[in-house]
Amino acid sequence: MLDQLSDEELMEAYREGNARAFECLLRRHQRPVFNFILRHVGVESVAEEMLQEVFLRIIKGTASYQRTAKFTTWLYTIARNLCVDQSRRAKHRHTVSLDQPVGRGESQTRLSDLVPSDDPSVDRQAIGQELKQRLEHAIAQLSEDQREVFLMREYSGLPFKEIAEIMDCPENTVKSRMRYALERLRESLQEYQDLAAAVH
Repeated sequence: MLDQLSDEELMEAYREGNARAFECLLRRHQRPVFNFILRHVGVESVAEEMLQEVFLRIIKGTASYQRTAKFTTWLYTIARNLCVDQSRRAKHRHTVSLDQPVGRGESQTRLSDLVPSDDPSVDRQAIGQELKQRLEHAIAQLSEDQREVFLMREYSGLPFKEIAEIMDCPENTVKSRMRYALERLRESLQEYQDLAAAVH
């Protein structure tokens, strides 16, 4: 029964004392939020600690929770703020892993789909690995704003409108950042796409 409720309904149920409602929220969101954080910080143990902190802040904020925005907007705003703080402390960027499950997106082509599929060809395997490393490096080199939009859109599957709310900026700005991010990544990967096509 609880699994059929919306995030907002579950949060209200938890505020009214239903602990199982929070367990349902945790099951529903811990994996995508963990993946989002991991792609920011690049270290699994750090991402796990930050994930715990995100849900601790949700618990602490339960009493003041107002159903004025989507629960996921609140959730990812907390996660993003923690990532920004962590990034400032680390003072350097980490590469982004493509090994984690990819979230759902709308209409945009996933750049990870450009990585050649498994094939007995040694040449194809070598180029696939090189392309993957190049993509990880290219994502890490994006500006912070472009990288955040790219990760929330491509890996967490959030709609542009919600990303705009999380980042507190106009939706058109978010779409522009996504467009520039994709252009930069495609430019970085063009050489390797051509190589992959040559040995296909």
